[in-house]
Amino acid sequence: MNARLIYVVGPSGAGKDSLLHWLRQHLPTSLPVHWARRTINRPCTSEGEMHESVNTLEYAQLLATEQLAMHWQANDHLYGIRQTELAPLAQQQWVFVNGSRAHLPQAARLCPGLTVLHITASTEVLRQRLLGRGRESLKAIENRLQRSIALQLPPACALIEIHNHDSLESSGRQLLAALHGVPHWPQL
Repeated sequence: MNARLIYVVGPSGAGKDSLLHWLRQHLPTSLPVHWARRTINRPCTSEGEMHESVNTLEYAQLLATEQLAMHWQANDHLYGIRQTELAPLAQQQWVFVNGSRAHLPQAARLCPGLTVLHITASTEVLRQRLLGRGRESLKAIENRLQRSIALQLPPACALIEIHNHDSLESSGRQLLAALHGVPHWPQL
């Protein structure tokens, strides 16, 4: 049952959100797929993901009442996945979670046999995309790039790795083909 969890990770600038959006647009709506909504202690913006926005106190209350199945801190924000967002696993649905590489070992303990979808790109592509955002100093970008070098895969996890450095269409087609190779992925 837990092997139906697709845990998405990758460095900043790899295009995770863009590729996941592309995938949502290209998967048949009849597939038993649920896209877990993240809970984050930051406001929603029109450009970003449509997460559940909470303040730090609300986030602490969710933790205290065990409403978060997964939780982590990254880039000065608190992230979580509510228990209810993983409930579709019990109905034999596939669940996509946009997670964190640092939280991957905990996610693998919670959902043994999960599939890790690692979306990445070359260091130079990541650098150019991060510079293009204009959100961080060059030093902060270089620090991010140093942290994005390696992915440690927990035991018994499957891996799909997509190098998202070409067109979004090309990377999306690679991802669709890779998903069809995952055991028990729904075939049409």
